[in-house]
Amino acid sequence: MSSAMTPEAQPITAPHTSAHLEDRARTEQMGYWLYLMSDAILFVALFATYAVLHANSAGGPEASDIFEFSRTALNSALLLTSTLVLGFSGIGFAKGNKGAGFGWLAAAFALGALFVGLEVQEFAALVAQGASPQTSGFLSAYFALVATHGLHVTVGLIWMLTYVALLLYEGPTRRVLANGNRLAAFWHMIGIVWIGIYSVVYLPGILQ
Repeated sequence: MSSAMTPEAQPITAPHTSAHLEDRARTEQMGYWLYLMSDAILFVALFATYAVLHANSAGGPEASDIFEFSRTALNSALLLTSTLVLGFSGIGFAKGNKGAGFGWLAAAFALGALFVGLEVQEFAALVAQGASPQTSGFLSAYFALVATHGLHVTVGLIWMLTYVALLLYEGPTRRVLANGNRLAAFWHMIGIVWIGIYSVVYLPGILQ
């Protein structure tokens, strides 16, 4: 009886394992970019809805009545600075400097959390003065767009916490850093969407 192993019974070698992992990583990356594109389509639809309804105030408050330059400028500075320092975090981890990586990551999280806090305060103040989503088409479209963006920021903050857990558990391995790269892409998309919100929603209202 021959002792030769059949192809099915032969152990998987390192090259086979490496190729499988690389194929899996490419598939995950492709799936992630497809998700980001679908998210972009969602925001395009919300922007289009706002463009149609922004003039329908139904006799209620208009954009010029509720938007404040100082608040929106501060929110913009917080979120855009957060996207910048998250990039510095990735550079720190890639260079093996864990202290810089965790420090910049903590700063990005703090800035993002402040952004969400100010946005929640803004929504609460609007509702308290009678400017709720039920008041008019303009406010419905405004809350839908800005709150959806705020939800994405919140998801990004939760993602940062899970990323920290992975870094502490596994260290800055290739797989973990790839997760961080996807987080950075998501966070930068959020920043780009906010620039659109500021340009299309807040700035025209403030300048009215």
